[in-house]
Amino acid sequence: MLKLLRPAVTRVLTPLARALVSRGVGPNAVTALGTLGTVAAALFFYPQGLLFTGTLVITFFVLADLLDGVMARMTGPGSTWGAFLDSTLDRVGDAAIFSGLAVWLALEGEWVPAAVALFCLVSGALVSYVKARAEGLGMTCDVGLAERPERLVVGLVSAGLSGLGVPYILPAGLWLLAAASAVTIGQRLLHVRRQAVALPPRTLH
Repeated sequence: MLKLLRPAVTRVLTPLARALVSRGVGPNAVTALGTLGTVAAALFFYPQGLLFTGTLVITFFVLADLLDGVMARMTGPGSTWGAFLDSTLDRVGDAAIFSGLAVWLALEGEWVPAAVALFCLVSGALVSYVKARAEGLGMTCDVGLAERPERLVVGLVSAGLSGLGVPYILPAGLWLLAAASAVTIGQRLLHVRRQAVALPPRTLH
């Protein structure tokens, strides 16, 4: 569903991207600014329990992840450095979001949901790592129930609704996300294994 919405969001962001490019702003700068804003908002608002405000601010900066892609396509073929930077900073932003939620839950004495939030942090990074490692070995790994956009939507929506007073929504969202991430890791491992067993033996480093 999110992939289907991407073209519509891209059309909305195109005028802003064009204006930034015309003023000499590069996509890497937007990537870095978006991550900085996400990290600052997640670690400032969430530990204080300002979940709705924090989610609104984070969502604003998360849109930079789409904006920098639009800008990169306008300025020519994407650079290897830009792709590497974008992927790396995505992990930083995700870690800040779930760390902020885990800190708040721990401060509230909600130790089990806090542990689940930390599991979401680790499993989300592992989902991305499995794909990156597989592609680095020349295989494909574009499968799975919960990729990064879906994980962000579930995490941010449940946090935002919790901030509005909806009971149990944050723990439920975190448990759902944890389960979906675990399933995704399993799906990707199986997908890579099917490809790997069909390849001739090789020395891995």
